[in-house]
Amino acid sequence: MTENAQDGGGGSIFTVIVAAVANLGIAVAKAVAGVISGSSAMLSEAAHSVADTVTEVLLLTALKRSDKPADEDHPLGYGPERYIWAMLAAVATFVGGAVFSLYDGIHTLVMGEELGNPLISYIVLAVAFVLEGYSLRTGMRQAREEAKRTGAPLERYLRRTPDTALKAVVMEDSAALVGLLLAAGGLLAGQLTGSGVWDGIAALCIGLLLLYVAWVLGRANADLLIGRPLPKPTRDGIRAELLAVEHVEAVLQLTTLVQGPHKALVAAKIDFRDVSTAAQVEWACEQAEQRLRAAYPAVTRVYLDPTPGYAQRRQEGLNPWP
Repeated sequence: MTENAQDGGGGSIFTVIVAAVANLGIAVAKAVAGVISGSSAMLSEAAHSVADTVTEVLLLTALKRSDKPADEDHPLGYGPERYIWAMLAAVATFVGGAVFSLYDGIHTLVMGEELGNPLISYIVLAVAFVLEGYSLRTGMRQAREEAKRTGAPLERYLRRTPDTALKAVVMEDSAALVGLLLAAGGLLAGQLTGSGVWDGIAALCIGLLLLYVAWVLGRANADLLIGRPLPKPTRDGIRAELLAVEHVEAVLQLTTLVQGPHKALVAAKIDFRDVSTAAQVEWACEQAEQRLRAAYPAVTRVYLDPTPGYAQRRQEGLNPWP
């Protein structure tokens, strides 16, 4: 279960800050190199880094605002707010990076371009590769630690993790490294052939790459905003924990909801034994909550609803499904 861990918000914040600082410096260097060399791929990479910087600022906002404690106006807390800001970050990647890169690539292919001295571009690309590699290394280290702690393979953790800030940093830094190689390839091919077409093709490829990243991140955040349940093995484990509580006859309905990277809500309709007293039912509910919190630290809220069982509902002529 990717949510079954203690809050790692501090690690995510550090990872995002490292990525933001790296991308801000890289964006300026790429823009200067792009203007000097006349390379559309370098300008696309500059737009890529600007978009990544804006993305990381939005992700930092998401991490800070989602950590606010529950209050009277928001009794379930602010956890899902991180996915709203992360969704805006995905939009920033699309608008600021993908659209500009695609436009610049098409413009270069249609209008052509005059290539300047690419030396400064190669230097900037090499430095950017080192900085982006360090940022990716930081993100991957945190991802491996979280995956190991939750017992999930790294690939599955990155695919299903509700920590979309960490996922965004890893995906964007990976895309940045690929984008740098594409830009270098476009520059080299332009040098060898004397044609700016290759530079335009590189810009188009960078745009398509950013489009894919924006789509994946946008879809992940939309999924969590709509409401994602805990993984099925975890739900089965929760059901087993509830059935192990004295006085519980059956779990008629179980609803789980991911509210953050390490926050989940559990609600269930429970059929208690008919001979149980009100006090026994109350203590059974208390014991069930304690068991769930001990087994799954990510479960922060538990709501149990005593509900007549199927046989009782049939006797009363009610729908057997609660």
